[in-house]
Amino acid sequence: MKKVLIDTNIYSLAMRGDRNVTDALKKIDQIGISAISIGELFSGFKGGNFEERNKTELNIFLDSPRVMIFLIDVETADFYASILNNLKSKGTPIPTNYIWIAAVAFQNGFKLFSKDKHFNVIPGLIQL
Repeated sequence: MKKVLIDTNIYSLAMRGDRNVTDALKKIDQIGISAISIGELFSGFKGGNFEERNKTELNIFLDSPRVMIFLIDVETADFYASILNNLKSKGTPIPTNYIWIAAVAFQNGFKLFSKDKHFNVIPGLIQL
């Protein structure tokens, strides 16, 4: 079973009709999305002109039986701390939200699907 956590940019690209992204998503059995990504999406919606429409589209996506929403808990925080300390020791800091998203992927054994290069510095993170 192919289990993949999507980053915020993947959802956004899919909603814009990016063929490469939509084709890849069709091949995934379980699509995970973190509460962090949902927060980033909400922030973008609030800054735009179509907040309600965008929220409706997101809710339709989240209601799919293939989609799982991952919340942040104590175990996620432990993964976060390990990733953060590892990056600090190597002198390769990245934005905090990326670390949280990677922590969710590690915690749940999901590959990560993102177009963001920040994730490339996280050792052991398997990307699609």
